[in-house]
Amino acid sequence: MAAKTKAQDIIDNNAVAVFSKSWCPYCKASKALLSEMGAKAYIIELDQVDDGAAIQDALQEITNQRSVPNIFIDKKHIGGNSDLQAKRSELKSLLQSAHAI
Repeated sequence: MAAKTKAQDIIDNNAVAVFSKSWCPYCKASKALLSEMGAKAYIIELDQVDDGAAIQDALQEITNQRSVPNIFIDKKHIGGNSDLQAKRSELKSLLQSAHAI
């Protein structure tokens, strides 16, 4: 339950939240795109925090997605890297409306 609360707090209190793993190439691609867009993203590397597995379980409950990256913009679930890349054309306006750039 604590992990679910922590995950929800991260989603609620950050314009852009990325649940990632440091070694994941899809996570790296998503973080690179957000960085390229100038997004101020809160990134948590689930493989580098003690409760990472529990947070990943909680995200599955919240979003029905277990894989990383698990991306939220303005508290809305975007999905993973392929979902983010597919939104490339509208990403700047999404980030602006979330006050993330």
